[in-house]
Amino acid sequence: MAVIRDTIPAFELFQPSSLEDALALRRRYGKASWAYAGGLDSLDWFKDRIKRPDAVIDLGGIEELRGIRGVPDVDDGVEIGAMTTLTEVATHAGIQSKFGLLSDAASKVATPQIRNQGTIGGNVSQDTRCWYYRGGWPCYRAGGNICYADTPTSINREHALFEANRCVAVNPSDTAPALIALDAKFVIQGPGGEKVVDAEDYFLTPATDITRMTILEPDELLTSIRLPGTWGGARFYFEKVRDRQAWDFALVSVSSAMKLSGNLYFDGLVQQYTIEDIRIVVNAVGPRPLRLRDVERQLKGQSATEDVGKAAGELAILGNRPLQHNAYKIPLMRNLVKRAIRGA
Repeated sequence: MAVIRDTIPAFELFQPSSLEDALALRRRYGKASWAYAGGLDSLDWFKDRIKRPDAVIDLGGIEELRGIRGVPDVDDGVEIGAMTTLTEVATHAGIQSKFGLLSDAASKVATPQIRNQGTIGGNVSQDTRCWYYRGGWPCYRAGGNICYADTPTSINREHALFEANRCVAVNPSDTAPALIALDAKFVIQGPGGEKVVDAEDYFLTPATDITRMTILEPDELLTSIRLPGTWGGARFYFEKVRDRQAWDFALVSVSSAMKLSGNLYFDGLVQQYTIEDIRIVVNAVGPRPLRLRDVERQLKGQSATEDVGKAAGELAILGNRPLQHNAYKIPLMRNLVKRAIRGA
């Protein structure tokens, strides 16, 4: 059993004022460095003495990593600096009007106090919340040879249904699935310059690398997130189910963006729209946000009805592999997908 302590191990604290200086520090210290954004997840790691970096790089003084602005050469697009707080994202008028899915997801993170401090870059880059791993147990993800959450006596009600490979921990981010549904692009800076990746390609499964949740290398930084105008103004649906209505992480969440045809017909008093295109993502059921591509293919060209939503929910849960205590996530995920379609 891990021993929890409150004394933070010693490290060198750097507070660069430019992205160039921050990247130089990342190159200098590599794996021994820690990028510090809002600090909410970082301080937990430090207090529990699980992470012991030699150098902590505080990004709070780098103004170019903050703010919400237009994207050059992209009509109606928005770029969000990685150090922009979740409160700014949730309350920004442009995000609310055009990309309400992200605004809704950001507003559901934890509590107002945490959203005032936490950043969108930190929210998508945070490590998993598995209590065995975070408690210092020598599991696969921590370099050991066992998954303590996948044994006959485990407490695993919050763990994965899909894509488990030795590790059954899940991705905890609320904004990540919304960004994938919006077809966001993540901008990463490193020794090789700038690279831009699709939001869904930012996250890793344990089959690819069991020690990391994202593709970020030790000498790189996530600097911004770009939202193309492609899905601006679509019909959005976000729902997060959790044990408590504040502070808590999702048990299951769903994010969807739908383009509906303008032609509608009436069935009694219900308006039924045709789904021209859709992106739908669930989270807290696997090690990364899970885009439901098979469901998307089935839904295109269909009406957004109760029966269609029910069929989509059944398709979404195919291939699940529940653990001892998390089978309740199966009907929960199925119904969330159904409600996302019906919510159109």
